[in-house]
Amino acid sequence: MSLVVGITGGIGSGKSALTRYLEGQGITVVDADVVARQVVEPGTPALAAIAERFGADILQGDGSLDRAALRAIVFADPDQRRWLEQLTHPLIGAEIQRQLAASTAAYTVLSSPLLLEGSQALLVDKVVVVDVPVEVQVQRTMARDSNDEAQVRRIIAAQMDRDARRAKADFVVDNSGTLEDLQARAAQLHAELLALAD
Repeated sequence: MSLVVGITGGIGSGKSALTRYLEGQGITVVDADVVARQVVEPGTPALAAIAERFGADILQGDGSLDRAALRAIVFADPDQRRWLEQLTHPLIGAEIQRQLAASTAAYTVLSSPLLLEGSQALLVDKVVVVDVPVEVQVQRTMARDSNDEAQVRRIIAAQMDRDARRAKADFVVDNSGTLEDLQARAAQLHAELLALAD
């Protein structure tokens, strides 16, 4: 398997903008958020278990998971969040490993908001942290997801602290500027990672 690079950052930090740039350069990106949605698609055993525990209100009209409704429950109740994580994390981990192993790119990215919180860090050779101040996270997330400020701050509080994340990084990408600034930093990062992957 080629070099595996973990990309992480708090909610609203701009991980997706960075990984989109790298995908455009031909790099395979395994996105833990996408995998997390795949393991709870309609017809999966995980979605059936979630609906059994939380009731039919957790499903949308088309039978898919109402992620916003579930998020509101699990971020308000640590026991419910633990239950959900015990159900989904092993499924997500197995699918991530399958996708990483299938990559044929010069290097492979694992993009995950929880990269450093659990065992996913063991899957990567290098860690890139996309970093912005907390107030920027709050503003961007409120604008993107139409969540209220209190909800966004609860999500940030549940994630690893900014300084702790930065301390575990091999590379820190400051994304407090414009998209053009980020793309310039992304190009530099890509060149460094290609050199490491040789």
